Amino acid sequence: MNAVTAPPRTMVVVAEDQTMMRSALTGLLGLEADLLVVGDVERGDQVVEAVTVHRPDVLVLDIELPGRSGLDVIDEVLRASPGTAVIIVTTFGRAGYLRRAMDAGARGFLVKDDPVEDLAGAIRTVAAGSTVVDPVLAAQALRAGPSPLTVREREVLVASDGGAPIAEMADALHLSSSTVRNYLSSAIGKTAARNRAEALRAAREEGWL
Repeated sequence: MNAVTAPPRTMVVVAEDQTMMRSALTGLLGLEADLLVVGDVERGDQVVEAVTVHRPDVLVLDIELPGRSGLDVIDEVLRASPGTAVIIVTTFGRAGYLRRAMDAGARGFLVKDDPVEDLAGAIRTVAAGSTVVDPVLAAQALRAGPSPLTVREREVLVASDGGAPIAEMADALHLSSSTVRNYLSSAIGKTAARNRAEALRAAREEGWL
């Protein structure tokens, strides 16, 4: 009698900085007979290497990671491993984050309030080539529209965090001081803020950074 061959399992890498949450996710996903967690990392600057080494079918990716934001590594992940589908799983359910993630090539976006069974189902769905998005966030994203900030305006706002002097920001971004001031002024106007600190806070709350 021929032995029955078990169907291949979907390979998963988890990127999550909170140790307890990461352990819970890997443990619970490991209980699913058709899923196999082949790696986990706690920093954003470890994600691309982990994906390159393990070549998972699905990457479960948090946004707020030390080293690099999850949103910033999606493009590199897909270039390093085109067969990997990315699911964002985050505490921060913001329409701006959803739009940026999907524009970068993610195929799923869930919030951590959802039960782990939903995540397992989402992993199977994106591994099969479909998309899974939290419906409430999807509706919010449609209403909110795209971010009004340009790439440079976002970079300047991020560089302004902590009240960095204009000259220091200009050096870091390889721009002139006058150009930095222009980008800051534009970002402040687009966020309807009174100063750069308010503009930075507003952009973060909208998920534009």
